Amino acid sequence: MEEAQRRALRRGRARLVAALRVAPLWDPLEDRGLFTRPMVEELQSAGSRGEQARQLVIDLETRGKQAFPIFLSILRDTGQGDLADMLTEECKCSPAPPQLVDLRPVELELRGEKQHKRLPFLIVSRCISQQVLQIRRCLIVTCACQVYELKADPCGHCLILNNVNFSRDSDLSTRDGSDVDCKKLEKRFKALRFNVLTRRNLEAQEMVSELRNLARQDHGTLDCCIVVILSHGCQTSHIQFPGGIYGTDGKPIPIEKIVNYFNGSNCPSLRGKPKLFFIQACGGEQKDRGFVVDSDSPSDEAPGGSLESDATPFQTPSGKVDEPDAIASLPTPSDILVSYSTFPGFVSWREASSGSWYVETLDSVLEQYAHSEDLLNMLLRVANAVSAKGRYKQMPGCFNFLRKKFFFMWK
Repeated sequence: MEEAQRRALRRGRARLVAALRVAPLWDPLEDRGLFTRPMVEELQSAGSRGEQARQLVIDLETRGKQAFPIFLSILRDTGQGDLADMLTEECKCSPAPPQLVDLRPVELELRGEKQHKRLPFLIVSRCISQQVLQIRRCLIVTCACQVYELKADPCGHCLILNNVNFSRDSDLSTRDGSDVDCKKLEKRFKALRFNVLTRRNLEAQEMVSELRNLARQDHGTLDCCIVVILSHGCQTSHIQFPGGIYGTDGKPIPIEKIVNYFNGSNCPSLRGKPKLFFIQACGGEQKDRGFVVDSDSPSDEAPGGSLESDATPFQTPSGKVDEPDAIASLPTPSDILVSYSTFPGFVSWREASSGSWYVETLDSVLEQYAHSEDLLNMLLRVANAVSAKGRYKQMPGCFNFLRKKFFFMWK
């Protein structure tokens, strides 16, 4: 489906939910190949007429290039031409240009008693969303000492561990679509001035070796370090950071252990420097159907038919499995951020053709906003967009121990 058609469905959703008569639509939707009988029955089980209409509009975006014109035709055939005309008009409307705000540090000059006195400030916003706050020409400033300095080029190392194929003994499925995620992130972090190293299909001990090798390097001339892990995941016992990541041999590594390789005690050359972890893996087996709200998100796309999750059952570590480090005596972690693709305990969705919801959205947000917004603000955008996708829901989140705002360098 074309983007203009998706946009028309989103803009017209409130009216469709309020006025759409769904009962006459089911048979023609099936007869004309937009939905199968099981799909129609699932839509009918969504609840009230309005809830059925809402879910139908959301699912239409996943039904291919002809879904929009066929839906308009069915609306007219069932005496709902006014809704078809409304969608046609919405399709013709051009999207509102995004108002990007430059949030990078700048220097402000104060003139007065002390001429040319320079104070380092961070301009957060010259104009906060007028539609929401109706505030014009406002200026919010923050001291630049609250921003991590990224002056090195390259900024730092980025290690991507991409596990796609797993041993038969592991009972873990092939992660179709993970290579798509990997290529996107390789390109993105190279554009953000990182030395990117990718390793594919590693057993648990091999993953540990790669992580330790990175932690043992001298990062003295660099300003940051990034670790990206794409694999199956599970729940594990933990103290600070939940979850575990599977090697291709089916053995889990606690995320807590991974993070602690890079803390101030184990990696002195990264002390005081931001260490970022992006985890695309399940946190458990629960599937979240969400709850009904009035959607205000423009990014509630639902993926097609090849949807998979990275879920595996909870496993208590045994004597043969690495357990989390005893971290009670270690310093409180600082300058660390761990971004999870899903809320602990829930599955993380991935599609064979386009990759995971989380990485696809993260890459898109970084492309649009990395030159102007700080990392936490962008992760809020990612969470908002991913949480609006699909029938089963997913909620990304992060454990943030950063002390300052983080802005990527931009080529």
